[in-house]
Amino acid sequence: MASEKSFIDEIKSSQEKFDNRSATQVRPITQKTVLAQEQDQRGAFRVLARKQAIERYKCSSCHSGAPVTAKKGKELTHGDINLDHGQGGQSLSCIDCHHPKERDFLEDKKGNKIDFDHSYQLCGQCHFRQKRDWIGGAHGKRVSNWAGERVVFNCASCHDPHSPRFKKRFPATYSVPLD
Repeated sequence: MASEKSFIDEIKSSQEKFDNRSATQVRPITQKTVLAQEQDQRGAFRVLARKQAIERYKCSSCHSGAPVTAKKGKELTHGDINLDHGQGGQSLSCIDCHHPKERDFLEDKKGNKIDFDHSYQLCGQCHFRQKRDWIGGAHGKRVSNWAGERVVFNCASCHDPHSPRFKKRFPATYSVPLD
C-alpha cells in the first residue's frame, strides 16, 4: 500500500482558501472589455464591450438632427435590420430601445440612458430571469478560461438584438438510440 497522499487528500487537507481570480490565465483576452455595472456572488466581473462590434456606430454621425434628403434613406442605411422582437402583438419599435434624441445611447422604460457596452441592462428589464441567470453564470458563457478574472459575453454577442429568438433547427447529427 502506498504511503503517498492522493491528490484529493491534499486538497481536503489544504488550509488555504482557493482564489480562482489569482490563477493565471492560459489565454489572454484580446477583445475590449468593460467592468459590468452588476456584481455576481464573487463581486465585480467584466463583459465584452459592444460598441466596436456595431458596424455603423457612432449613430450620431448620421442622426444629427439634420433633415434626411436621400430618397429611401432608412432602407439604404438600416434596410438589413429585420425587427422581430416581442410577442403576441406587442412588437417593439426602434424607439422602444434606442434613445429618441441621443442616438449613441439606449433608453430603458424609465427613461435612463444606457451605454451600448452595457446593453444587458436594457435586455434585463424584460428578460429579467435570463439577466439573473447571466449575472450568476448560468446563462451565456465566459469569453475564455474558467479560472482568473471573469469575462463574459454581452447579450448581443449571441443574440441579434433586433431578432433575439434563435431559429428552430434540427440537430446537426443524429444519434441512433442505444436500445
